[in-house]
Amino acid sequence: MDDKKVIVVFTRKSVETIQEKGGTASWKLRSYRAKKCSFVVCTRNANHKDAEGSETHHAAFLVGKVKDLVPSTTKPGRYMIHLSEFARVNIQDVWRKGDRNPVRYTTLKELNIDPTKLKWEPMPGPSVSERSEQKTRKLDLTEGLTIVEAKNGLARTFGVAPEAIEITVRG
Repeated sequence: MDDKKVIVVFTRKSVETIQEKGGTASWKLRSYRAKKCSFVVCTRNANHKDAEGSETHHAAFLVGKVKDLVPSTTKPGRYMIHLSEFARVNIQDVWRKGDRNPVRYTTLKELNIDPTKLKWEPMPGPSVSERSEQKTRKLDLTEGLTIVEAKNGLARTFGVAPEAIEITVRG
């Protein structure tokens, strides 16, 4: 069994929405931990009023190979997890009852998931509208840049944790 590191997310989004976006968003991640993860496991939040999928509450329905992490286009300080490939699964009770944060870190071994036994499909790239939205967010700085966004961008550039970045603003 593989002991690769995994991000487990508790989501209302469907496989189709994840495919359209090219990944899953918008997650408040510990980027220094998330960058060490090779996989993401999406678990169903069927109790959300806008739940899109029909999977059982708390069940894992998708395992994805992490391609990269990028800042969310909709929520500053959050991340989009882009996927290179994904596999559909139906594994009951993967999300632990009582977890309050919709993100947790674990291993494939702990989840009893063997990636060699999954049927991998290539992840389509983001749709035209999603790419346009991502491009607009990256280029439009008319509203300014938050300290969190600046730290996250610099951390990615230099390969360090955002907590290692110090910013001084002088008036």
